[in-house]
Amino acid sequence: MANHKSAEKRIRSNAKRRAVNKKSISKLKTLVGNALATETKVDAETVYKNAVSHIDKMVAKGRIHRNTGARRKSALTKHVNNLSK
Repeated sequence: MANHKSAEKRIRSNAKRRAVNKKSISKLKTLVGNALATETKVDAETVYKNAVSHIDKMVAKGRIHRNTGARRKSALTKHVNNLSK
């Protein structure tokens, strides 16, 4: 347990940040999974746009590394481009 006021505050703030990060990463996994599960190009393009947007936001905020974001976007792009109409 924390013995100082600053340590107690750090525990509270870390818990808040962890919750926000976990929610954001969970949403990312959901969006990427939905994009990869699509089978038609028309459906995939709308889901792809949302997923890439969310990835870019997470990279900008530092929640995921920029190379991780680039790798995920690349995989999504390959999937969407390989879909038939």
